[in-house]
Amino acid sequence: MTSHRILLIIGGGIAAYKSLELIRELSRRGVASRCIVTAGGREFVTPLSVAALSGDKVYTELFDLTDETEMGHIELSRSADLVVVCPATADLMAKAAHGLAGDLAATTLLATDKPVLMVPAMNVRMWQHPATQRNLRTLRADGVRVLDPDIGVMACGEVGPGRLPEVSVIADEVMTMLDRSAPGRQAPLTGRHALVTAGPTREPLDPVRYLTNHSSGRQGYAIAAALARAGARVTLVSGPVSQPVPEGVTRVSVETARDMLAACEAALPADIFVSVAAVADWRPNQSAAKKLKLKRAGSQQSPTLELAENPDILATLAGRTDQRPRLVVGFAAETHDVEALAVEKRVRKQCDWMVANDVSGDVMGGADNQISLILEAGVERWSRMSKDEVAAKLAERIGAHFGSDGTETLAAE
Repeated sequence: MTSHRILLIIGGGIAAYKSLELIRELSRRGVASRCIVTAGGREFVTPLSVAALSGDKVYTELFDLTDETEMGHIELSRSADLVVVCPATADLMAKAAHGLAGDLAATTLLATDKPVLMVPAMNVRMWQHPATQRNLRTLRADGVRVLDPDIGVMACGEVGPGRLPEVSVIADEVMTMLDRSAPGRQAPLTGRHALVTAGPTREPLDPVRYLTNHSSGRQGYAIAAALARAGARVTLVSGPVSQPVPEGVTRVSVETARDMLAACEAALPADIFVSVAAVADWRPNQSAAKKLKLKRAGSQQSPTLELAENPDILATLAGRTDQRPRLVVGFAAETHDVEALAVEKRVRKQCDWMVANDVSGDVMGGADNQISLILEAGVERWSRMSKDEVAAKLAERIGAHFGSDGTETLAAE
């Protein structure tokens, strides 16, 4: 007996054959599939085989008068609980990111009011191309759930990210999203206010120079987006970054650490505070009104830079006696002794949780992250995953914390 129905869009790529396995696996789990097969997809799987496995009519053309009479593309786009694009080709991702509607698949994605899951599969060069990565960021900012492709040998012989994830992994994600979107189910953080900081701060030396760091803001923005999807009202206090504002998130843009602290305090009260920003520890004691010169006129000495300590935003909010957020989560970006330093930092900063963040590689600005979650009860070590997956898991963990009335539980290893 089926309890859910998905609309499965099958794109054109060698991985299309795995969509047949996905239909069968979801059927075993009580999920029915209604399918659209693109023109490219029909080069790899036939509508007949898809229909045989799904037990339903397969849709292929936008301007099929019979289909438009029986089930127009608007109705088709809203007839399921979840829209799944598998495989999501670079072409389909580009069309969806730019709101194109020239075929049935693209029009359906533009017209749907249901959650969308995209499962990319393509050549590694196509996946890593700046255009595809721009489209990926746009889709995620629009609220589309996009799984990261697996890394391995592809049909073309190249090695790298681009392989379709295992069918069981895709099916697990489908079931998770269906559970979250079930009618009558309240999002776990509904009614909560989450305050998130992200990105670097800039501390001006003079009108043209400043002290800063390599933070891209990707992890903080992903966490803000995940908390919003979990139902929270999210205020994102952000340093200068190029990340798009996630759907349902209110961004407050700041430059300096002092600006960031003021914006955070103005946003209180909050139930949740997640301090992800890479805040500058120091600022110039004085910011020059004019551009500093390498050497002062008539002197062989370079100017001396005197520094002043910036306010500690995390410790300030965690140590408040009034309007302290119920859950304070800090990030400890370290290059060595990561867990030990994070454990000490959690206590020193008076945080409830500390995310130990290994930034010894390409984490700042990169797509992946390696973290451990430090709790009073112990340490949860998470496998290396994308920043979006880290965000989703942390949001789920926060939702469970409030769902259990604030009682922390240490997840099984």
